[in-house]
Amino acid sequence: MNGRQHAIEKRYSEFHALHKMLKKSIKPPEVPSKHVRNWVPKVLEQRRHGLQLYLQTIIMENEVLPKIFLDFLNIRHFPSVPKTESCGSFETDSDELSKLTHQPVMLYLRDPFLFPTAHDTFANVVSEGVIHGVFYPDLQPR
Repeated sequence: MNGRQHAIEKRYSEFHALHKMLKKSIKPPEVPSKHVRNWVPKVLEQRRHGLQLYLQTIIMENEVLPKIFLDFLNIRHFPSVPKTESCGSFETDSDELSKLTHQPVMLYLRDPFLFPTAHDTFANVVSEGVIHGVFYPDLQPR
């Protein structure tokens, strides 16, 4: 896995419906049991952990994830690329696959805080005060 974490809020019935749909295309692990009307925090945390493990097992055991699973997680769909391939090992000329890892990037040509412009009218008053106080204690402030 790539270390990314996603948080979703779903009812247990939605997990059960997902499980039924996934059984048509893959062999998913067993969905954790539901304890009816049990609102004890420890039980709820155990159920949450079980459902998290259920999702992670589906991800780890399937080379290509079903569209219904990605829809359930609200994850955008990309062309199916086996997990064993890396971006550098694509041996296809497909434009669709080459766009898989490219995302728009915002670029700043210079850092406005590290390299202020010469005509900056708002000088750094704190820095000037410290410099004058340390190096020129006899001078009066402007």
